[in-house]
Amino acid sequence: MFESTLKGDIVEGPPALHPDTTANNIILTGQHDVMLVPLIPEHTPGLFENLCGPENDNLYTWLPGGPFPDLESFAAHINFLLESPVFFGFTIFLCEPSDSGSSSTTPVGLIGLMTAVPANRSIEIGHVLFGPKLRRTAAATEVNYLLMKYAFEELHYQRVEWKTNNFNEASKRAALRLGYKFEGLFRKHMIVRGRRRDSSWYSCLDDEWFKKGKGGVKEALEKWLEKDNFDAEGKQKRTLEDFRDASTE
Repeated sequence: MFESTLKGDIVEGPPALHPDTTANNIILTGQHDVMLVPLIPEHTPGLFENLCGPENDNLYTWLPGGPFPDLESFAAHINFLLESPVFFGFTIFLCEPSDSGSSSTTPVGLIGLMTAVPANRSIEIGHVLFGPKLRRTAAATEVNYLLMKYAFEELHYQRVEWKTNNFNEASKRAALRLGYKFEGLFRKHMIVRGRRRDSSWYSCLDDEWFKKGKGGVKEALEKWLEKDNFDAEGKQKRTLEDFRDASTE
């Protein structure tokens, strides 16, 4: 009798899996020469070279830490991330051709899964730190696609969140472009660097991720990322929004 008073869809099956970036087999690769590898201390010098220095100070405007003037302070930040029980970091590598004709991998960014609640099938993508070689590229979009796919399809989450400072217009645009939906403003959510932060809250649900046709997040990302959607100079022919708004052809 009591069961008949409960509202909401019944959720069956085991909870989602907790992220585990200590396993050697978690390597996410894409077609735009990008690779996500679990963050380890050995990545620190390369990341420092590509993410730090006065020319990169602006990368840290919306992050809680940084910029970092030297390798020692940056290494302390990486160790803090590695020791955090709620952050599961990935180093982003680009495979770049070398003068010898072979290819080399360059660490160009950081991204992570955060605040996982497996029982509720909810997880967040955050600490997005893209260096100059990665920003505003197809590879940057693919990084987000790979991590969303990993969360939904390998870890079996049903909700992926994206949160950002309400003043961070670029991050808000990125969330909507990737297919997240705005859920609301968390007022006086945090204090960061001594300043009050209101947080814009976005989410993408498994229904939206797997949906076929108009509004399908995964399908649109995969179509946009296809090599034939880019010209010889690497410029897109159709926008991601175009693919998501179009019905299946």
